[in-house]
Amino acid sequence: METKLYVGNLSYSTSEETLRLLFSEYGSVTSVELIKDHDTGNSKGFAFVEMGSQDDSDKAISSLNGASLENRVIKVSIAKPREERPQGGWYADSPSRSYGSHNSSGQKRAGSTRRY
Repeated sequence: METKLYVGNLSYSTSEETLRLLFSEYGSVTSVELIKDHDTGNSKGFAFVEMGSQDDSDKAISSLNGASLENRVIKVSIAKPREERPQGGWYADSPSRSYGSHNSSGQKRAGSTRRY
């Protein structure tokens, strides 16, 4: 069974090839995905590495979590499933999250919408 690992606190110059070589010392590497900013293409400083087995993942975590890579202390752990995010953005139907004052029925009051 493949196991996906989260690798954090990476240098922005770390490459997928560097991660593949590093993790292959602890077993079979199925995939490496360096997460990049959609607009700039620059690394966000974290990646996901899939190992070929649970045993390989355990060896990589115990050996690499807290290790130094390119002058950074990296974090390696089992990746958690991505959480669902609410649809509609920050202002979506939430009186507590929208700007302005609201009365007890949730309707917006007249007046300034600025908050400081």
